[in-house]
Amino acid sequence: MLQRAMLRILLPLCFALAACQPTAEDDRSIGAPAFPKAERPVSSLGATSFSNEADRDDRQEATTVMDLAEIRPGMTVADIGAGEGYYTVRLAERVGEEGRVLAQDIEREALMRLGDRVERERLGNVSIKLGAPDDPGLPEHSFDRIFLVHMYHEVAEPYAFLWRLRPALREGGQVIVVDIDRPTDQHGIAPQLLFCEFEQIGFRLVEFVRQPALSGYYAQFEAVGERPQPDEIEPCSLSGVETNGAG
Repeated sequence: MLQRAMLRILLPLCFALAACQPTAEDDRSIGAPAFPKAERPVSSLGATSFSNEADRDDRQEATTVMDLAEIRPGMTVADIGAGEGYYTVRLAERVGEEGRVLAQDIEREALMRLGDRVERERLGNVSIKLGAPDDPGLPEHSFDRIFLVHMYHEVAEPYAFLWRLRPALREGGQVIVVDIDRPTDQHGIAPQLLFCEFEQIGFRLVEFVRQPALSGYYAQFEAVGERPQPDEIEPCSLSGVETNGAG
């Protein structure tokens, strides 16, 4: 079982996404130092399981998020920071046999456990990929939705991360963030700071929702205009944005 899980991690992503193309080589040649540093604290890596899955299902968390994101059969989605796979398995069921789910994380041990779960639950539409802290490593023009659930506050290089993530969206694709309105060193991020960082990479806020089911908030973004060059990005500061949330 361990060997199968590792094999699933190492298999090329195109095993699950037949039409995908690798990210452009010039993107990979731009290292994180070319991007501005985040002018805010960054949370340490937390547990790979945000909370008890039964409790989350009792609140209908995943159902609420997938409904807001309009996840439908046949879609291709990415679950970044997948951890133990709470969203991965539920997304796999929602997109169905004709859809595809990429589960990505930067922790090998979490992916090993998730690989076992995928095998055990026979999720043939799920592929697993190891990412990097500043690069999700996604193929271009491949995803209808990219999920960042309770993990964005742990991204130490948010501008490099979002810049490299953006080309992975298909036309009309969107990025979904679920997080908590609290300081970034306390495993959350104020909505206005989140909006500012996404705006610097050329994303527009489409929808923002606060619901008890989420234990936080839901934010949905789409890419607009041209992606900026790294030296055009202006870092967002805590003093420059409101940190008490959105209305």
